[in-house]
Amino acid sequence: MGRVFQPLLFLLARCTRNELIRQVEWLKAENEMLRKRVDKKRIFLEPEEKARLMKLGQGIGSDLKHLITIVSYNTFLSWLRIERGGHKPKKMGRPRTAESIRKVIVKIGSETGWGYTRIMGELKKLGLKPPSRNTVKRIMKAHDLDPGPNRGPDSWHEFLKRHAETLYQCDFFSKRVWTKFGPRQYFVLVFLHLGSRKVFVTKCTRKPTTEWMIEQAQRFVEHVKSTGQEATLLLRDRDSLYRQDFDKVLRGAGIKVKKNSVRAPNLQAHIERFIQSLQQEALDYFIACDPKHFDYLISEYVEYYHTERPHQGVGNVPLMGETNGQDGFTPDAVVCRTRLGGVLRHYERRAA
Repeated sequence: MGRVFQPLLFLLARCTRNELIRQVEWLKAENEMLRKRVDKKRIFLEPEEKARLMKLGQGIGSDLKHLITIVSYNTFLSWLRIERGGHKPKKMGRPRTAESIRKVIVKIGSETGWGYTRIMGELKKLGLKPPSRNTVKRIMKAHDLDPGPNRGPDSWHEFLKRHAETLYQCDFFSKRVWTKFGPRQYFVLVFLHLGSRKVFVTKCTRKPTTEWMIEQAQRFVEHVKSTGQEATLLLRDRDSLYRQDFDKVLRGAGIKVKKNSVRAPNLQAHIERFIQSLQQEALDYFIACDPKHFDYLISEYVEYYHTERPHQGVGNVPLMGETNGQDGFTPDAVVCRTRLGGVLRHYERRAA
């Protein structure tokens, strides 16, 4: 940059006063033309750039008001006052919304799906002065919340959440089992309680006949009664293995059977995730030698699933097992327990 300005400095040094005036006028006109072609109406300067302009401007004095274009002359004077220890000017525009009110807006919006107008009413009811409508909109959008009210149909997630304590899902899975006649496909029916994530798994069968399906429906009803839980709704897919008599037994027990929509793969996500975990964490490691061996593998995993395996959906703790506090903890007290020959592992404290 120094090489660029050296010829200009030499030229100015040889000029007379009138020539200097004409050259300054030329530079000023040229600067104005360039400024008109700048997209930004306001140019934001770095601290070192401000310091450089203040140093040059103080040497010019009041004549600077006829030259300065990058900012107003009053702005330049405010820079000087701040540099000399004066007070910074007050920020322009509305004051920022209090963080506590912002948190309440986000809390209400995320928990209810209400629009900004309803949220403003809730703030008034709480004795809080709500910010402007546009401010509430901006706060909601900043947290990925739709400022418009949720008047559409209920989401599947909200439906499951609302009915979780009385809703079950059921689904089949199968595995090839070695028998004296060679490998055969055996089927298992699983029921999952959505609220607790607990499962009820049937014994395997070679052929899910009508009689077998009726028996499993009856056993499921008895299981629900024994747990003290209430079942009002059962979700299942449209597999041809289900029989009308299976649904009839459930309806007779006050359980409504809801078939999933066609081409809606996510409607059975919870029970499908359990079956996937059962297969990946246990069954894929074994060749089932006979139906009893297959049932044993499943029962060991179900016990592990209920009492020893942490679950993210319920606070990352076991469904039925106990958790220990941190009192008296030492690394030597942690021991590993296994099932299925070490395929399934969990850790607990050694008994005192």
